[in-house]
Amino acid sequence: MSNLLVINSSSAGEQSVSRQLVATAVATVQRADPGVTVVRRELGEDPVPHLVRDTLAGVRGVASTPAEHAARTLSDTLIAELRAADTIIIGAPMYNFSLPTTLRAWLDHVLRAGETFTYSEAGPKGLLDGKRVIVIESRGGFYSEGPGQVADFQEPYLRHLLGFIGLTDVTFVHAEKIGFGPEARAAAIAGAEAKLAEVLSKHLVAA
Repeated sequence: MSNLLVINSSSAGEQSVSRQLVATAVATVQRADPGVTVVRRELGEDPVPHLVRDTLAGVRGVASTPAEHAARTLSDTLIAELRAADTIIIGAPMYNFSLPTTLRAWLDHVLRAGETFTYSEAGPKGLLDGKRVIVIESRGGFYSEGPGQVADFQEPYLRHLLGFIGLTDVTFVHAEKIGFGPEARAAAIAGAEAKLAEVLSKHLVAA
């Protein structure tokens, strides 16, 4: 595991559960592999701009204006970080049953035809295979099973987008019911940390 890409998308700063768990995961990796190269994207603090009329062609078409060229350069940089990574750790809190817009904006820049996916007569094909992804999801309620699962527009959507660009080796780690009070929050974090330790031990052995 020589190259690690770390993406935090929470806007909650130090109060963020997903950010805390991402930090735990990164520390575990660094203890196991002191020489690992860590590249960080702190989307909550330094967000990727949303695509708008003045920048859309930089990612979805042919760049011609300065704003479009800037969007293309940013997209190139973000895609290069993905290509270089052996493992990707994503902190993804649930906002309004789905992804933070910070993470969506990052995805809008890295899902790019001809670069991270391509179309053929057989359908779309992802171009970023051979990488491991760990997604840490923090949630105020309980959505991984039971009645709340129908309102989970976060994990299925993210799994599909990652798979669309070839990232199919994806493990999701949940910290749920963090909105149910201090005890539930502490239990959710402890459970997620235990799951992370299990997942990372397997990933580090396989690396």
